[in-house]
Amino acid sequence: MPDPPVHPPGGPILDSVPVLRVPLVVHVLHEGQAIGDGPNHTLAFVQRQIELLNDDFRRRSGTRGFNDHPSGADARIEFFLARTDPLGQSTSGVTWTDITAIENPVDPGSRFDHAAHFAYWDPGRYVNIWSVPFPAEARGLYLGEATGPLTDLPGADLFLKGEPEGREGILINADHFGESLVDSDYDLGRTLTHEMGHYLGLLHLWGGGSCEDNDFCSDTPPVDQAISGCPGTVVLACNGEPAMTANYMTFSADRCMNVFTVEQVERMRTVLRTSPYRTFEVKP
Repeated sequence: MPDPPVHPPGGPILDSVPVLRVPLVVHVLHEGQAIGDGPNHTLAFVQRQIELLNDDFRRRSGTRGFNDHPSGADARIEFFLARTDPLGQSTSGVTWTDITAIENPVDPGSRFDHAAHFAYWDPGRYVNIWSVPFPAEARGLYLGEATGPLTDLPGADLFLKGEPEGREGILINADHFGESLVDSDYDLGRTLTHEMGHYLGLLHLWGGGSCEDNDFCSDTPPVDQAISGCPGTVVLACNGEPAMTANYMTFSADRCMNVFTVEQVERMRTVLRTSPYRTFEVKP
């Protein structure tokens, strides 16, 4: 059954809406470094990234994910590292793979298929997240990307295709995974928040670049081009009001993002109820 309405428009999401729990597996790909060195993240480091993800989706008070924006909402979606692997064995929800020790015949240009050759769990049971080592020159340029859901929501044609056409999940540049030590505007773990938004059916606020049909959420001021910035940076939307630069679905710096809106939450929860490879068998 659908969620009860979360409106009035601009109002907070209702406490009666159930919390949806989403299982994750994080595949840490590295190049033979000792654990804790460079892209070979420790379990604690990965666990902290998931904590940050939940801070953002739950709009937790006292964290960077909190906001008092009138259109801001607690998504009531929580993520957890899987406790059982595909074979039914106990797991931490994290895998580690030295990619220099495995021959990969898949074209690196097919990034999701290439990463999945190293590690991939059933996407109907887990969200596959890869932390991938990229060259230093990719820092701040390639942050990550995600496949979108199979859905009849407007704008679905703009998503990267996943299953059943190809492997799916979320790729994150290891330099932008978690609270990174890399000197960058993208060092607080918000790349995963942004890409999880795509995975659950959100578009960038500018969508396909039209003032009329952009992200299909009426509570985000319409924009027709990529936006970034921080509070204090004035970027105007198509209707002349300030653009929502603090929204997670922009290119703003990590320190400046802290808003999912009510209608964005409705899209994500619709995907988790209805979309193949997104309706995880986890009780609310």
